[in-house]
Amino acid sequence: MRRPRATRLTVGVAALAALALGLAGCSGDQGAGVINTVDSVDFATPLLIPPLATSTVDAEGTRSFDLTAQSGTTEFTPGVETETWGYNQNNLGPTLVMERGEHVQVNVTNDLPEATTVHWHGMHLPARMDGGPHQLVDPGASWSPDWTITQPASTLWYHPHASGQTEHQVEKGLAGMIILHDDAERALALPSTYGVDDIPVMVQDRRFDKNGEMVTDVRGYIGPIGDQVLVNGTVGPFLDVTTDVVRLRLLNASSSRVYNFGFSDDRSFDLIGTDGGLLQAPAPMTGIRLSPGERAEVLVSMVAGETVTLRSTPPELGLSSSVNEQNAGADTLDVLELRAADTLATEGTQPESLVPMEALLATDASQKRSFVLNGYNINNKLMDMGRIDETVEAGATEVWTVENTMPMPHNFHVHGVQFQVLRVGRTSPPPELAGWKDTIYLEPGTRYELIMEFGPDTDPDFPYMYHCHLLAHEDAGMMGQFVVVKPGESAGTPPADPSVQARTGSGPRTLAGEHSH
Repeated sequence: MRRPRATRLTVGVAALAALALGLAGCSGDQGAGVINTVDSVDFATPLLIPPLATSTVDAEGTRSFDLTAQSGTTEFTPGVETETWGYNQNNLGPTLVMERGEHVQVNVTNDLPEATTVHWHGMHLPARMDGGPHQLVDPGASWSPDWTITQPASTLWYHPHASGQTEHQVEKGLAGMIILHDDAERALALPSTYGVDDIPVMVQDRRFDKNGEMVTDVRGYIGPIGDQVLVNGTVGPFLDVTTDVVRLRLLNASSSRVYNFGFSDDRSFDLIGTDGGLLQAPAPMTGIRLSPGERAEVLVSMVAGETVTLRSTPPELGLSSSVNEQNAGADTLDVLELRAADTLATEGTQPESLVPMEALLATDASQKRSFVLNGYNINNKLMDMGRIDETVEAGATEVWTVENTMPMPHNFHVHGVQFQVLRVGRTSPPPELAGWKDTIYLEPGTRYELIMEFGPDTDPDFPYMYHCHLLAHEDAGMMGQFVVVKPGESAGTPPADPSVQARTGSGPRTLAGEHSH
């Protein structure tokens, strides 16, 4: 990965645009031009629904899952084998379902030819269980993090977070969804039958060469740009809908592309949840922008016998037209065809209110921090695994102001916590940013004020991450580290060498075949 030297931007808009084009040009990232797949996708394959991961519960009540990262092949096109990686299968992974309040353990085994990690994206958990770049699992080794689910019902996901290798490993197929449930969600009688009226929709763009192998050589500044859309690993997917309301759990699991999801007939749908959980009330809309890592739960009403297409139209990225086209911002993509049966089961009246959300108040914040994203730097620094960038006290409420000061795409993800958006520029957040979030797109030149309350888990030596979730940027070093400490405690020293951490562990680590205690 080439890393263009970042320059502190103190020049005018025209010069910024020239610099942005120069950055893209100097790394050979000229984009793919405008891609439009409307009415050209042959929706001929039933949507693959990832299997539910099996689990066991021991005498102490701990629910345990087993995940094995493995290599294999997948037929995206019938008769053409493509090399892929997955968890417990050849591509992608099973859906992990967990309950608020229960203690869980995930036994991760690495059968790949290279080291990997598994990060539980959006999860509240101790830093040593987070699966960041310090927690490499070597080939043939295993890792068994455990934690208690302390957050509300939501749609999360898991994926690798190996330093410099995240894009490569996600592109190969390592990703899976996590669904958290709680009593408040169940009391709402929302669509909840997995794979029937409650549908995981993991969206990724991919590009294949003439031999059917996945390639990432067509790139913009954002990273690889695919010309085909896969949903749950399915090319040209259709979903047979059997209920008059269907719940779609949208996940942008692409490495770099930003989507603007809506429907081919511009119908309104109800947004009911964002990254960290349900909203206070459904928010009707006709489109929602999701950058890499973001999630949205939506309710779609269907009429018997109809067909409609989930489509991504050009997202508002805040870029010039030329930079927009080089970074997949002018593309229109057909994603998933919904086919309603001739007779639909009735879900009943959907709730007008969902779950209360206690607003975090800026007046309660004990600390304010500022983060400037520029080039591949955050606050003029590239990632250093031996450096703690920020020290946070457990239980503290903080306001983080985040700004992308270059006219190119970036987003921002914080590990171990969910935040609320106080302001976008000088205005209140729109409905899609009014709920709990852990990842947010940063329109260039706009300041985002994020407020978050940190949990009780402390560790002065083991950090969480904050970073751009465009995976090429993350791999290039656009990431920082923070530790959560006890009041008055100072930051310690993180494990700088992940190969050492892979041996000493942050939870039981064993070689494959050995018993883990």
